[in-house]
Amino acid sequence: MAGSSLWSATCREEAGAIALDRDLDVDLAIVGGGFTGCSAALEAARLGASVALLEAHDIGHGGSGRNVGLVNAGLWLPPDDIAAALGQEAGERLVATLSEAPSRVFDLIERHAIDCEPRRAGTLHCAHAPSGARDLENRFRQGNRSGAPLTRLNADETRARTGAKGLHGALFDPRAGTINPLAYCRGLARAACEAGARLFAPAPVTRLERQSDCWVLSANGQTVRTNALLIATNAYHEGLEGPHAPRFVPFSFSQYATGPLPDAVRSDILPGGEGCWDTATAMTSFRLDAEGRLIVGSVGNREGVSGRIHTSHARRMVRSLFPAAGEEPFRHAWHGTIAMTGDHLPKLLAFGPNALTSFGYSGRGIAPGTVFGAAAARALVTGDVDSLPMRPVTAHAERFARTRAFTCEFGAALIHACGPGSR
Repeated sequence: MAGSSLWSATCREEAGAIALDRDLDVDLAIVGGGFTGCSAALEAARLGASVALLEAHDIGHGGSGRNVGLVNAGLWLPPDDIAAALGQEAGERLVATLSEAPSRVFDLIERHAIDCEPRRAGTLHCAHAPSGARDLENRFRQGNRSGAPLTRLNADETRARTGAKGLHGALFDPRAGTINPLAYCRGLARAACEAGARLFAPAPVTRLERQSDCWVLSANGQTVRTNALLIATNAYHEGLEGPHAPRFVPFSFSQYATGPLPDAVRSDILPGGEGCWDTATAMTSFRLDAEGRLIVGSVGNREGVSGRIHTSHARRMVRSLFPAAGEEPFRHAWHGTIAMTGDHLPKLLAFGPNALTSFGYSGRGIAPGTVFGAAAARALVTGDVDSLPMRPVTAHAERFARTRAFTCEFGAALIHACGPGSR
């Protein structure tokens, strides 16, 4: 089994990034070439601003290119918890904004003809145990109260929709869907270039400072001077420390993909094409791609010391959920890092004049990242801070981040060592 991403193996989009070989003066500089950065570059260019995006590796190198590919509405938190954390008015605004976020993603895909296997068949949040079914009931009540068109499925209906054994119900969200996330990210980048933005990769930023009335960045021996600055590195922030650096708990998630399943096996697994994840503490995801490959994922770092445990767990999960596919070999395996925040809410950090950092989507990067990136670009280019989905903060800290990250990885390894029944 190769340690390679399915998304990179099947991506047909070209980002259009070039080498940074000269000094630049721009209206907006963006550091980071993921969903947030590429969405921001596209929006700023559409508004007529001059844009330079600097990515340390390749476009989509970080979490955006390693994502499960579920285009979900909302956040991990249910609406009442968001309102409790932000206040009723701010919470309702964020919930409403992110309720429409999948539409924003699929509209961009259609408008720019992004070749990313889009399928808007909805997603299923599946109950791994009776306790999970109770959690879904709570989410159903809160979601429908806030206007979400959710549908409850009982165990038999869930079995029919997924083909999976041992689930105790599900919550269906028709707003959502699936994509190849790396192809979507690179498609956004290509669209940004077509709109006039300039994307540079690899171009790691080695210096960032405020000089007089502008921001000055150094990368590849060149200097970029800019009126406004967006840091969009999320969980893959490298090198530069300071008040602009995102603070989060790094949280690993690994994925495994088979080859295209035989027709007789494929026909019984997710015949409607939904993407799925479950209610377990060490969450599991499963979906098919356009060619009928089964993709399963779960919490944990397959390249770390517990890698064999996580890989064995993935194999047992396939055998448990989909016995007919249980012996299909994994052809691809990869992992990524999620930027988790203590309250599971994304952050907009205002760290200086005309400067924002956006991070902390806590596993919901595609739709929120797209929306936050575009909104940040509008605010920085036009000064319209009312377009931001939430109020920026001037500081954010995550206490004991390394300890909490170790605890998450250790806990996932312990759960996975005990087998699927212990999820």
